[in-house]
Formats: sequence, structure tokens, C-alpha cells
Amino acid sequence: MSLPRLLRSFFSACILFNFLMTAVSAYFVVSEPHRDSQWVNNQANLIQWQKGLLDGIGGFDVEMARLSTDGLLLIALNVPAQQNSINVFLQDVPTGDDYFLILMNSTQGIIHATSSRFSVISAGSSPTDRGPSPNNAVPTVTVSGTPDPTRLFATTFPALQHNGAVGGWSALIPGSRELLAMILVTLISMAAGGAWTIS
Repeated sequence: MSLPRLLRSFFSACILFNFLMTAVSAYFVVSEPHRDSQWVNNQANLIQWQKGLLDGIGGFDVEMARLSTDGLLLIALNVPAQQNSINVFLQDVPTGDDYFLILMNSTQGIIHATSSRFSVISAGSSPTDRGPSPNNAVPTVTVSGTPDPTRLFATTFPALQHNGAVGGWSALIPGSRELLAMILVTLISMAAGGAWTIS
């Protein structure tokens, strides 16, 4: 195989690798609550998510907000991302059809995902779209009262570990290892493309 043809193959493989790295790491979706879900007061309700494998997000915080009023209900801090779900038990949360969840790094202000809009209905009501049952194998967090960002998170999971220590440079920049790999592949691709153009 000639050098130009080898360089073209290598360049194409690098572009494909770069695309796949970006596509795999950028995926983060809240599947529950889904659009028009109804959460019931005095019951546990399921939060469920799927995320990219190589995004570097080991954990995140969960907040619940309303569109019509200011304020947040701070649900959980440091939720382990690999867990894929938690339950939220609502107590005396105001009813409304304009709630949504925010999955984020609240320290850095980075939003990873938001849920679809859903409703909170009064205790004893029969929901028309309840969604899946709570998962008994995961923790349940109890949230009560009106949205109030001055209150602390309802629960805090243990600090996330990064390579045997809390924090570290990879914790400061989510996906930093993958980002460095993509930069390296891009630089190699550029060098190969330049060599191909010259030859």
C-alpha cells in the first residue's frame, strides 16, 4: 500500500474515531419522568436516566424547578451516575403541571440534562400517567414543601471518588480524559492530512 493511501486510511479512521468519541460521550437523557408524567404527593416517584459511557460524569446533583414560579427544590447532591435511577418521595409539594428536573453540577453551574415537563398532583389522586413503579433497589429521597433555593439538599450521597482520591484535575473538567484523547487524535489527523497534501 502506498504512503498517500495509507495516510488517507489513517486520516479517515481518525475522523471516525473522533466522531464516535463525541457521539458516545454527549449522550445524557432523563427518561423518567417523561412528558405528561404525574407524580403523586405522599408517594415515591422514579427518576431514571441513561448517559454516555465516556463523558467523564461520575455524579451530579438533582434539582426540581417550576416554570411559573421562582425557586428550586434541591433533591440530591452527588448522585452516582452509574446508578441510573433514584426514587423521590413527595410530601406537601404544591400541585402544578409545570415541573421539570435539572441534573447538573451545581458547584460549577454545568447542566448535564433536563427532564420533560411533568405534573405534581395531590395525595390520594389517581394519576392518568404514573410511569414505572419506584425501584426498591435504589435510595429514596424525601422532598417536602414549596420550592426554596435557600434550603439544603434533601440528601447528600458520599463524595465521589476519582482515581482513589476525592476531586483531582479530571473532576474539575468533566470528560477531560476523553477531551485530551480527542485533541490528540485531531492533532495527529491534521499532521497526517498535511503530510498527505505535501506528498
